Amino acid sequence: MTAAIIDGKKIAAEIRGEIGREVADRTARGLRPPGLAVVLAGENPASQFYVRSKTAACAEAGFHSEQYDRPADVTEDELLALVAALNADPAIDGILVQLPLPRHIDEERILLAIDPEKDIDGFHPVNVGNLSIGRTGFVPCTPLGVREMLAREGVSTRGKFAVVVGRSNIVGKPMAQLLMARGEGGDATVCVCHSATPDLAAVTKQADILVAAIGRAEAVTGDMIKPGAVVIDVGINRVDDPSREKGYRVCGDVHFESASRVASRITPVPGGVGPMTIAMLLRNTLESSRRRVGA
Repeated sequence: MTAAIIDGKKIAAEIRGEIGREVADRTARGLRPPGLAVVLAGENPASQFYVRSKTAACAEAGFHSEQYDRPADVTEDELLALVAALNADPAIDGILVQLPLPRHIDEERILLAIDPEKDIDGFHPVNVGNLSIGRTGFVPCTPLGVREMLAREGVSTRGKFAVVVGRSNIVGKPMAQLLMARGEGGDATVCVCHSATPDLAAVTKQADILVAAIGRAEAVTGDMIKPGAVVIDVGINRVDDPSREKGYRVCGDVHFESASRVASRITPVPGGVGPMTIAMLLRNTLESSRRRVGA
């Protein structure tokens, strides 16, 4: 068996196109474009790359975007004041504080300061609580992107046994909640595995749908996968490789070569889940604008 590749880059481009057309229609009717503010503190190269990608996606979709760069020695009070100003800005529908923040900043305090109605990352406890009890709110972009990817690939989750490897607040926990939620994209029986799971392979080999989000390069191998399973690789890791021009290669949490010989469908890294995360960030911002400005 050779797994079919789930092309997240292609799916994300389709979604961004849909969003762009709706934004163009809204602005043609005299409504302001959705507004996204991105806050970047420090000079983390990966964070700078992600912010550039998000800013470019906003421009492509016709959004109004603002970027606030702050030095690594920015104070917590200065960031809190910036968040408060963005909360009050009627032109801003979504606020994204790029993580990680400098070590001296209390990340939780900053994230809690964001208005839940503008928390398009879905990290605020209000939105986390809404997800857990099935109420409308913002869902973290990566698991939301996985659900959308499965839906557009025609992968039914109803009645399936889904295993999520990883229990982070950003991916693992919300992914499990989406898969077990009532309705389309949910109704799965879900098991969450983590570092204390005694025999990980014994669980993953039962999964009809396997989502790997543990942050360990190629930790899930082909012999841990049920034949015909759908494998979603959320991880992105750098592995030293002197044979490469840059001295490293990028890979996921799944060993792609061995897994693709067993799975029915699989996401690549890069080009799988990553582009979907940005597409869902735009969708959440558009949804916030709909609520604030009107559909």
